Amino acid sequence: MTVDPVTLQVIQARLAGIVQEMQNSLFRTGYSTIIRESQDASCAILNRAGEVVAQHVVLPLHMGAFPACAAGILKNYTVDEFHEGDAFITNHPYLGGSPHAPDMAVLSPIFYQGEWVGFAANLAHKSDIGGPVPGSCWSQAREIYQEGLHVPPIKYVHNYQTSKDIEAMLGANSRTPELVIGDLRGQVGAARLGERRFQEMMERYGKQAILTSFDELFALTEAKVRKEIASWPDGVGEGERFVDSDGIELDKPVRLHVRMEKKGDRLLFDFTGSADQTKGPANIRPTTVRAACCYLLTCLVDPALAINYGLARCIEIKVRDGSVVNPIFPAPVNTYNPTVHALVESLLEASSQITPHKKIGDGCSSRSIIIGGRSNKTGKGYVQYEIFGGGSGGRSGKDGVSGTNVNQSNAKIAPIEIIESEFATRVNRFELIADSGGPGAFRGGLGFVREYEVLDNDARFSLRSTKHTVAPRGIDGGSDGKTGHCVLNPGTSNERVIPSRFSDHVLHPGEVFSLETPGGGGLGNPVTREPERVLNDVRNGYVTQKRAREAYRVVIDSADGDYVLNVKQTRALRTQV
Repeated sequence: MTVDPVTLQVIQARLAGIVQEMQNSLFRTGYSTIIRESQDASCAILNRAGEVVAQHVVLPLHMGAFPACAAGILKNYTVDEFHEGDAFITNHPYLGGSPHAPDMAVLSPIFYQGEWVGFAANLAHKSDIGGPVPGSCWSQAREIYQEGLHVPPIKYVHNYQTSKDIEAMLGANSRTPELVIGDLRGQVGAARLGERRFQEMMERYGKQAILTSFDELFALTEAKVRKEIASWPDGVGEGERFVDSDGIELDKPVRLHVRMEKKGDRLLFDFTGSADQTKGPANIRPTTVRAACCYLLTCLVDPALAINYGLARCIEIKVRDGSVVNPIFPAPVNTYNPTVHALVESLLEASSQITPHKKIGDGCSSRSIIIGGRSNKTGKGYVQYEIFGGGSGGRSGKDGVSGTNVNQSNAKIAPIEIIESEFATRVNRFELIADSGGPGAFRGGLGFVREYEVLDNDARFSLRSTKHTVAPRGIDGGSDGKTGHCVLNPGTSNERVIPSRFSDHVLHPGEVFSLETPGGGGLGNPVTREPERVLNDVRNGYVTQKRAREAYRVVIDSADGDYVLNVKQTRALRTQV
């Protein structure tokens, strides 16, 4: 049986609508700010083999996580043990596919007229899953046993009956049990919604038409990607980036290297030149590596590309056992995200040597602040977990974006009003940092500063960041972006600069910490940037007059409360270059 092209497109659109509706449900029912506000979660529909049929991509890394989580379930359970009303969970990076322990996956088998036809799935970050520090991201973990509770693929709901035993176990291992259980139940609810919508679609178009459409949709995506790859010249590109450290060996940057070979319509990504696995939790699993490659292809081919298993078919990877991209169990992985950002940037550098019309400077990577403790007012545990970006790199034909998230990190910044109403902190500053974007013909986006005052006793502070020592690289003559910076109690006798991976510093009422996020790298020679654009940057507060003169060779004068371009001096200054 084949599905006609019109119906196939309708089914594809309906699948996309189902996962979007699941996503909206998950965010609306979120208990924690990390789901409700930051939206650190993804939803998907999988076929019986665990392959992604459709996914709403908030976090592209989950493209690799879902199939691996499904594989863990299919390995541990037979089809006869699947029943309508069941739901499975796992957060294990090795036995499942979660990038790290806080990411809990829920997979619910979908049944239609008594036959199992696939999974409704989602994966969402938990505020705390145990371990030595609030937020479960200890920067000095040396094995995954120090990263919180790990749940292998197990059945959480049987025939619509939730396991009280499993909930009791999860709650007993979390500093925020109500949030963790509430969010997990919301995930099951989102999966149930996906089940219903999928069953309604089968009722409308027929079971066989829907099941047949999966392979056809995979083939369409694969054909589109391979056609684009085939249009590129054959060749080899190489890229390399570094992470500040692994959290333990603070003076040892971690190398990520890729050799990208393009031949015909095939791509091979060779990561064997990357560093050995790290002592600290900077490692990533091959499923995450594959997802990063899928993300690259989406960027290069079509940002609106239908996300399904057809994309994964186009990826061939080569990794070395015992390396940072293929660590041996039980190597730690909990602060994996900076490593993935470095990996993506190395991929972008390698691909730019094959597709030179598509280039971008390095972005800010991502970072999280975590403040946890036990409230003096309520006596309950709390975890304030926030995700930040900074500036993105200058792009072919465009400047970078300021105050944003980059690459595979799409989580939102939690509003100040929510943070101050739910946690015992005050946000004193939240503003862009002038001159933090790398100068270039296309300027890097600006990073920002966010300063907090702690209002509660014994608040335990941790930071998971990067690019505090390794700057976001500019390309094609563009300058690097400004590095990140975190200071405890700035301007006081207790001032202390802390490294990008840092855990469990106790703060007391009135103490302050300030986090500056990196700006993006520039693209192209800054002296070739149009003077009028530099003038606009100065007027907007993105670039200072001093930086305009030094980096761009553009003279901006102040006049009557405004800025004006000094054409004569600019021309003279630029002719000296």
